[in-house]
Amino acid sequence: MAKYLYEGNLNETVNYRKKGEVEYYIRGTVSVGGHVFERYGIKTHFIGVGEDYIALMKKYILPFIQEGDIVSTSEKVISMCQANVVRMEDMKLSRAAKFMSRFGKKTDSGIGITEPYKLQLMIDMNGMGRVLYAGIAGAVGKLMGKRGVFYEILGENTAGIDGFYSHSAFEAYHTLATLNPKEPDKVCDEIYENCHIPMMIVDANDINVHILGKSQRLNRIPNERLEALIEDNPAGQDDEQTPFVVIRDITGKKPEPYTPKEPIRAS
Repeated sequence: MAKYLYEGNLNETVNYRKKGEVEYYIRGTVSVGGHVFERYGIKTHFIGVGEDYIALMKKYILPFIQEGDIVSTSEKVISMCQANVVRMEDMKLSRAAKFMSRFGKKTDSGIGITEPYKLQLMIDMNGMGRVLYAGIAGAVGKLMGKRGVFYEILGENTAGIDGFYSHSAFEAYHTLATLNPKEPDKVCDEIYENCHIPMMIVDANDINVHILGKSQRLNRIPNERLEALIEDNPAGQDDEQTPFVVIRDITGKKPEPYTPKEPIRAS
């Protein structure tokens, strides 16, 4: 899978469009499985804790989608709606977490365990012993040329912690972290039952994409193909406020005019 790293907001004015009350940005096309798909980043308000994801679908997606479209949504939005979050003020930061965070390494995809509160949350979820073991195993793995051992040991829920970013464009995420959505497949099926929207919930950044859940309607499509539809993270990684991406098969049709934002790295 290709890896991309962009700098800044993807919302180029030249790519802005509006359909009725729905604002969106053209995110370009991608070819997958012999078909051409166009992606549209749907502009929303900042979605807060406890909002109703069905209501969001009805407001932002139903007026826009067409038959055959697929919708990708960030895991963070669903977690916010489920109030599946942790706030700094509710945590007790240990000396161990402060000390251990000094040995973390910043990466292109996030700050990881260099943030003491994020590391503390990992300890709270897994226990100190398991985190220490994962840290040692991860260090050994890197020496042997294998990356990602730390999160392989601690699992998907730990890897899914997102937030406590003092540099986030959204102030709410300075002191708040989201966890992986609860029952993501069930959420997608609920959305389909209420809105007839084929949905997938993804954990995506400018480095990789991982599907956490999808509606039964999409079970016939392998995850690898669904991931390829959004491998360049068209939702964005800054303050775009385009957490919903509509993916449309336009094979044989002319795409919308689109001016791409050049990645600062693509491999």
